[in-house]
Amino acid sequence: MEPSGRTSTSARRYTLLAGGVLGAGALTYIGVADPHRAGFLFPGCPFKAVTGWNCPACGGLRMTHDLLHGDLGAAVVDNVFALVGLPLLAVWLLVRWRLGRKLFPLPVVVTIVVAVVIWTVVRNLPGFPLVPTLSTQ
Repeated sequence: MEPSGRTSTSARRYTLLAGGVLGAGALTYIGVADPHRAGFLFPGCPFKAVTGWNCPACGGLRMTHDLLHGDLGAAVVDNVFALVGLPLLAVWLLVRWRLGRKLFPLPVVVTIVVAVVIWTVVRNLPGFPLVPTLSTQ
């Protein structure tokens, strides 16, 4: 840090560059490898391992893979909540940040938590059609 307590501009740039490279590498791996197939080299969901339920993010890697390959229908099946909710949340946060407002006031946190809990319960109901699955091929 500089004496003024601020991070230097070059350090911020390198941090952003490193984050961009890591993100691009992760997206490349998810796009090239197929998370729908068994043996995809990525840790399993700990929530699912403990409870047997799909967590709110389960299917997110498969959804990302499907989007990278232009298969919107499969992305919806894998995790429609993340597919719709994450971009909406990102836009909302960007608008709040640009207006200089608090990003996560308590009512927003409560709303997000309630939505995540409801989605988790609904997606685990027997017969719910939008469930991520592994391919057997």
